[in-house]
Amino acid sequence: MRSSSGGVGRDSSAAAEAVSDDLRRGAGPLLDRRRRVVALSLGAMGALGVVAAYQNGLLRHLPEPPLPGLGADDVDASGEAYQYLKTPDAALGLASQAVTLVLAGMGTRRRASERPWVPLAMAAKVVLDAAGGAYLTVEQATKHRRFCSWCLAAAVANVAAVPQVLPEARAAWRALVGRGG
Repeated sequence: MRSSSGGVGRDSSAAAEAVSDDLRRGAGPLLDRRRRVVALSLGAMGALGVVAAYQNGLLRHLPEPPLPGLGADDVDASGEAYQYLKTPDAALGLASQAVTLVLAGMGTRRRASERPWVPLAMAAKVVLDAAGGAYLTVEQATKHRRFCSWCLAAAVANVAAVPQVLPEARAAWRALVGRGG
């Protein structure tokens, strides 16, 4: 445990120090998978941040690779993109990814046995995000007949996170079921 420097601010606990050390310096396959979820979530946030800048008028045009079928300006300016809460859907996606970051960073490498609800919640959240990304991709294909490459990048990141969360969720489920029996 690190020594306290005094001064204004929050106090630290041994549990908080353990999480800090584990997340930054720890090793292990489940921790590596959590780090991949963080990287994928941050990647999705980067893509969604560009879309949010367009949807809020900070950008006048969303750059896209010169490939057929792409049309981010049309897709992201459509009414559907502003339907939920009457706000840009990229902002909602950013908030969702922030929740994933919180869940990925919550607890030490032993959280599957110590707090099994956390990896189970993260797995459920990641699966819902992947399903949401798939739905929005189908919506782009069927309603607009064009795709937003930025949205596709976020959707791919969400789908890629699913296999990363499953091993820890299985371990958490075994720990949870083992406690009851």
